[in-house]
Amino acid sequence: MSRSTSTPAAPATPTTPATHGPVRIGAQARTAQRPTVDPVVSGGFWYDRRRTVARVAIPQGPGLLESAGNLHDLRLAAGAADGPFRGDYPFMDSDVYKWLEAASWQLGQAPDGEHGAAAEASLAEHMEKIIALVADAQQPDGYLNSWFQSGKGDGPFLDLRWGHELYCAGHLIQAAVAHHRATGADSLLQVARRFADHIDATFGTPDSGKPVDGIDGHPEVETALVELYRETGERRYLDLAGYFVDRFGHGRLGGERYCQDRVPLRQADNVEGHAVRQLYLLAAAADLATETGDDELGAAAARLWHAMVATKTHLTGGVGAHHDEEDFGDPYELPNERAYCETCAAIASIQFSWRMALLTGQARYSDLIERTLFNGFLAGMSLDGERWLYVNPLQVRDGHTDTGDDQSARRTRWFRCACCPPNVMRLLASLEHYVSASDGSGLHLHQYVSGRYRGETDRGLPIFVNVNTDYPWQGRITVTVEECPDMPWTLSLRIPQWCRDYTLSVDGVPSARTQNEAPAQDGWLRVERVWTAGDALVLDLDLPVRLVEADPRVDAVRGCVAIERGPLVYCVEQVDHPGGGLDDVVLDPSRPLSAKDRPDLLGGVVTVVGAGYRRRLAPSGWWPYQDRTDAERGDHASPVGTGEPVELTAVPYYAWANREDGSMRVWLPTD
Repeated sequence: MSRSTSTPAAPATPTTPATHGPVRIGAQARTAQRPTVDPVVSGGFWYDRRRTVARVAIPQGPGLLESAGNLHDLRLAAGAADGPFRGDYPFMDSDVYKWLEAASWQLGQAPDGEHGAAAEASLAEHMEKIIALVADAQQPDGYLNSWFQSGKGDGPFLDLRWGHELYCAGHLIQAAVAHHRATGADSLLQVARRFADHIDATFGTPDSGKPVDGIDGHPEVETALVELYRETGERRYLDLAGYFVDRFGHGRLGGERYCQDRVPLRQADNVEGHAVRQLYLLAAAADLATETGDDELGAAAARLWHAMVATKTHLTGGVGAHHDEEDFGDPYELPNERAYCETCAAIASIQFSWRMALLTGQARYSDLIERTLFNGFLAGMSLDGERWLYVNPLQVRDGHTDTGDDQSARRTRWFRCACCPPNVMRLLASLEHYVSASDGSGLHLHQYVSGRYRGETDRGLPIFVNVNTDYPWQGRITVTVEECPDMPWTLSLRIPQWCRDYTLSVDGVPSARTQNEAPAQDGWLRVERVWTAGDALVLDLDLPVRLVEADPRVDAVRGCVAIERGPLVYCVEQVDHPGGGLDDVVLDPSRPLSAKDRPDLLGGVVTVVGAGYRRRLAPSGWWPYQDRTDAERGDHASPVGTGEPVELTAVPYYAWANREDGSMRVWLPTD
């Protein structure tokens, strides 16, 4: 398979914690890591996905926001348009801000050839027009929300449960920070700061003398305020974020678990309620722990992350068991065809896990990022960048009837509630900031993405390396040192949780660190030495096809297995199995599975081929159940292991629903 190799220039500076001191999680003190400065993704799998976003998805944003009414609503707020508010939700503005953030990160990349230069100029022009519209819509006191300004609702900050004013403010602030970092311009940052100042003057504890003691029903402004503090140095923004985080769980929104108002975060022992809201709140807690050294808050974030991963996370990294209220279910309640796994929830999980990885230095958080990125998140965007999934089920049954709404199992051009598409855009446009980090000891590679990354020594001296890999299709990662000081420093490589065998060599010499077991307890393989420019480290991760089983408490998939290879989860689709559906397909786990390179399929993938059969079932009667003794006699179904043989072809889960509509499943029964 051919891979892209062109190299863009350095993008905008990523998020950098303002503090860089020891942080204690439980009994373990660590130095918080900082994301790499000016990372560059230069080729391979993620370069291709980002190029699709840059060439297709982001340029379509202004037209889609126009047709959906988002820009019209801002014109209403600015007094530049007439007519009714368009859209059903008070958070229509947030889609505009998420698109502005994505476009800002994109402007931080070098133009992709002559076509890219023209596209960049067009993108910048659209952005300036929309930023000017946002500025015109803002009230003199700094307030900004087109829903309430156009006469909808009861008035500003009178419906914190559903009004989403602070949620929208959060996305505005994040867009402004990205725009400032990417372009150096402060036009949007000034708008965001005026709104943040208005919020700061409005919200506070009763003894602060401020008029409102409350929180938004949808967390988001909290992480944004931390970013605004990092960008401006204004401590009051950080303090305001801390105020909001600690006000959840005290009944200000009716005490509902849906919006994390049942138990204070510091006391909570499990994730609950609306998945996106819960994870945005936890991301803010991790940010605050990093900036303030709040051990209790950091420990709570770690405790809730572990509870989520152990009992409420799907194989794909997706979270959210219920379509109703888009929330976490009970422990081990992980359905297949009714899995919600909202794309935005996958993004929130990645954001939370990345902050925990930086806070603690533990690789397990980046293990979950990898799983979610390649599977639960990436499935949300079609291969051509034109269509989207709001929910990401792990099974679509034979004869599935599509609902035709935002909860459809079919890809859609846009949504009535269009939170997911621009959210995908902003994450992919900023993905380079999730790849590597430094804690002063050298460089940590959290994800394996071809590109150029920077670390630094404890003296602040720069280190530059180039990473070249065909991951996830191949397991070889080559790291070449480009520039470094003449002193010892450490190159730390994450050994993924799924990896059982790997080899390591430096300048062609096998390392004594090579082993057939997991590395150090925290998941890192560390190579410390005096490096010189031109040194090349080669890490080979073994990528066998694996069959995995779920915890037996996950009732929905008991007796089933799923197929994985490297970081990828696989699924079978009806389009690859003519002659019937998939509800009656059984995998024979005793037969070997083989990986097959298919450059002609789905943009170039490695498929997995296995053997199975279709059960010979009796025609449906008036009652779909049977006595166990009847089944054993074969009155209704064939004995285990018999039926029509079928060759099963599994494709990466992220690529499903890109051909014809049909059934799909990740978990396959074995008898």
